[in-house]
Amino acid sequence: MQAWIVVGGLSNFEKLRERNFDVAVFKSSRRKQSGEMEPGDRLVFYLTKVVQFGGIVEVAGKAYEDLSDIGMRSEAGKPTDDYPFRIDTKPVLIPEPGNYVEVREITDLLEKTRKLGPKKLGMAFRGNLHKITDEDYQEIERLIQERV
Repeated sequence: MQAWIVVGGLSNFEKLRERNFDVAVFKSSRRKQSGEMEPGDRLVFYLTKVVQFGGIVEVAGKAYEDLSDIGMRSEAGKPTDDYPFRIDTKPVLIPEPGNYVEVREITDLLEKTRKLGPKKLGMAFRGNLHKITDEDYQEIERLIQERV
């Protein structure tokens, strides 16, 4: 199992919640990375602007391309940003809104953020998709489990 962080906005996360997290979507620049995902991999949602981990889903299939509009929008407002690469998923740990993990408060617990600290988190989560270590995944899973 490989764990990944999916970076996106709260509004897109809530659109996925409306769909019961049956799919994860990736920008056009993430064809190769999304294609590496395997059933059983875990995706942790990092919510920009609010700087929180929103939940975890499990990959349930292989990546595919689908240009149909499911309401996803880039927070950066770039008109060329779309989400054509998708992968079927199923929810694992999804806290209720308001119970997400505050990433600024746990930077010292994760290898990915430890060196940067809370003031430079944006550098750790640039881009739409990141592989993370098993240790970081286990810590994030533990923290989210406390909030479910």
